[in-house]
Amino acid sequence: MAGPATARRGEKKSPSGPPSAAAPPGRRFPWERLPFRAPSRRGLIIILVTAVLLGAFGVWVLYASNWLRLERVRTTGTKVLTPHDVIAAADAPMNAPLVSVDTDALARRLRARLPRIKAVDVERSWPHTIGLKVTERVPELLVPSGGKFIEVDAAGVRFAAVRTAPKGVPLLEMSASDSPSLRRFGIDRLRRAAVEVARDVPAAVHKDVRKVRVRSYDAISLELAGGRTVAWGSREQGAEKAKVLTALLKAARDARHFDISVPSAPAVSGS
Repeated sequence: MAGPATARRGEKKSPSGPPSAAAPPGRRFPWERLPFRAPSRRGLIIILVTAVLLGAFGVWVLYASNWLRLERVRTTGTKVLTPHDVIAAADAPMNAPLVSVDTDALARRLRARLPRIKAVDVERSWPHTIGLKVTERVPELLVPSGGKFIEVDAAGVRFAAVRTAPKGVPLLEMSASDSPSLRRFGIDRLRRAAVEVARDVPAAVHKDVRKVRVRSYDAISLELAGGRTVAWGSREQGAEKAKVLTALLKAARDARHFDISVPSAPAVSGS
């Protein structure tokens, strides 16, 4: 009776399984790492020289070559201003290396020379262009002055004088010269309060607003088309006052005077 199988003569038995196969000559298993060989001194010198040459070439391309120089300035976002106005005020250094153009200085120069510009984004567009994306101020009120109109934006900033009043923009009348509010709040804050009131007026009514009058911080009134007036009071509770005014104008179409300074107790008079 045959006994258990025995290993053949000369065969080495693997301690945990079948015999291991030998790798073919010239072939390495994935887990076998190639030995690291540090570059020679000559190789290091070649690498350093190459890096220096590439860096020098890059600097030359950016600053000394004619490949990346400022040749064009483009403007977007203008409405009242013209692209020519903006480009002339920017005074960009034409033919200078594009990388050397100070974009922050361009933006500051534009805002200083053209107060109508509220914000401007200056961007490089490689290889030869600077882009100017302009945001203009929008007039909310107009202040008559010497036959012209000074435009006032949503922040109360007086930014431009025009000969012709923009359509749909109310006049601002400041009659608070003797008011304690002027000494307490200052003209700029009173002007901002008037702008906030003008912005709170309902859209359906805003087209009929001809003037915003400021006698004090708590006494702001509106003049509407057809000789109607609105006592608005202070700028507080603007949204609530707008709703009350809309309802009153519908309910009392023949009224001439509306008092919404206390929106919980409005009043109308005149017919």
